[in-house]
Amino acid sequence: MQHPNQYAIRTRLYSYLVDRRAVLWAVVLTAALLALTCVSAGVGSLWISPLEVLRGALGFGDETTRTVLYSFRLPRAAMSILAGACLAASGALLQSVSRNALASPDMIGVTGGAAAAGVASLVLTGGAIGLAGLSLAAVGGAVLLAALLFALAWKGGLSPLRLVLIGVALQTAAGSLSSFLIVMSPTPLATQAFTWLTGSVYGSSWNNVAALLPWAIAFGIAAWTLSRKANVHELGEDVAAGVGSRVSRERVLLIAVSAALAGAAVSQVGAIGFIGLMAPHMARRLVGPAFGAALPVSALIGAMLLLVADTLGRTAFPPNDIPAGVFTAAVGAPFFVYLLLRRRKGQ
Repeated sequence: MQHPNQYAIRTRLYSYLVDRRAVLWAVVLTAALLALTCVSAGVGSLWISPLEVLRGALGFGDETTRTVLYSFRLPRAAMSILAGACLAASGALLQSVSRNALASPDMIGVTGGAAAAGVASLVLTGGAIGLAGLSLAAVGGAVLLAALLFALAWKGGLSPLRLVLIGVALQTAAGSLSSFLIVMSPTPLATQAFTWLTGSVYGSSWNNVAALLPWAIAFGIAAWTLSRKANVHELGEDVAAGVGSRVSRERVLLIAVSAALAGAAVSQVGAIGFIGLMAPHMARRLVGPAFGAALPVSALIGAMLLLVADTLGRTAFPPNDIPAGVFTAAVGAPFFVYLLLRRRKGQ
């Protein structure tokens, strides 16, 4: 039965239910993200008004303004938006497939696998690995750890609780491996790897944006096309099997897409935590539990969270540039404790 807040789009090839509330929030959040981008790009040692940011982005305004925007601030803003959206979408997928509100790429080891692979590639190549190579290494590490997680958690089925518990152990192991590699590497490489692990958008260029964009588009579309399967899996393994879903195969696919999204983001901005945990919860509060509605709203919220964190890191303590991961952790850790306490009260 179609809900009053939904309308259907039907063609000969497909049919899709559109949630009016989700569309409204997506429009509102998109407008808010554009406004926030204009403010973020204008804040700094040289203040640029939002109107001048718009003019500069369109190729107008004076040369100094255009140089500051295109060489420094807009690439960081674009990278924050892309990476935040990828991390949030990854978290939404993991929470859906595991049916666990505490699941996120940095909680079950996916981020740790990507970070360990990235650090290893930096150390083993002496920092000579390019952006494409770093992206492949991080995505490969994330997918490999997700596959290991699936193999270890499988026991006649895939228990959401077992998935999370083993994921936490793998995240710890991956973090230990990253620390070992950093300690054993020369000081310049160790500094580069440690800064990258902390999670920072510092130094992002249009080349970084171009390296992340194809991954974000490809796996974002993949996540969107899997929305119906994610909705079914949220109902439980028995129900999913009862309606004809190939439960194990679909879970592998959902986890792989989630891992690829997280790995791609980590390859460019490092191990920024808690966005994949917070954004899906905020989205579900706005549009409800349906994955097809929550996914784009989660991505928009994740983009805003990382953009705000990077703006604060860049401007709050001049002349220091604080990694964005410090601010996401400062908010995300109390949020995680809040979720734990709420789940405990609900039991």
